[in-house]
Amino acid sequence: MLQSLYTLPLHFPVDFIARDCAHGLEALRSAALDGETPTPVPPKFPDEKYPLFVTWNTRSSRPGRAPRLRGCIGNFEAMPLREGLAEYALISAFRDSRFNKIEEWELESLECDISLLTNFEDASSYLDWTVGVHGVYISFPYPTSTLDSSAPSPLSSSVSVPTRSTFKRTLTATYLPFVAQEQGWDKTETIDSAIRKAGWNGRITEDLRRSIKLRRYQTAMCAATWEEYVQWRKDNGGKI
Repeated sequence: MLQSLYTLPLHFPVDFIARDCAHGLEALRSAALDGETPTPVPPKFPDEKYPLFVTWNTRSSRPGRAPRLRGCIGNFEAMPLREGLAEYALISAFRDSRFNKIEEWELESLECDISLLTNFEDASSYLDWTVGVHGVYISFPYPTSTLDSSAPSPLSSSVSVPTRSTFKRTLTATYLPFVAQEQGWDKTETIDSAIRKAGWNGRITEDLRRSIKLRRYQTAMCAATWEEYVQWRKDNGGKI
């Protein structure tokens, strides 16, 4: 089952919500309460290796409101699933520099999303991916001078590109597949936002976009709310 998830763009079946995402909430609950929790339910899923991201969202108390991002960090290096899930559940909860640390009082409003990264491919240009299907990982040399914005599109036949002497250190950023779709971005808007996320605050030109090396990927995802976590513990003989 897990091997098929690693090689195909599938979503987790219902039972994986309990076996994977609930363990993320289990790890966070234990850390938030300094370990003063009932005995953890041991993992039952195979300990295969995957690159993964753990995302925490705060659910709104108002019906119809979308969840609000509370933390999201992951790793592009494949690691054992049990170790990676427990580790990144805490890293994304406590060490995402965009947010304050998640506190105990927030637990019951949280949703844990887990993304296993699959199907990595080198793109032919910064536009060679599909919104809502692919995540994007970009890397590009830090520009040391303003680049010419008159360069043609990456879909043209031009071979004009910035030279190595124009750049220094490399900047990187990623967006998971659902981000562009949720934000309503097209491909160029997504790439421009990723460029900013990577740390470039200067002018974004066509030459800069064309200097990007883009890796596209897909994800297998699951999610669990606090209520699903509580039910999962009960179903597995655990106390709350």
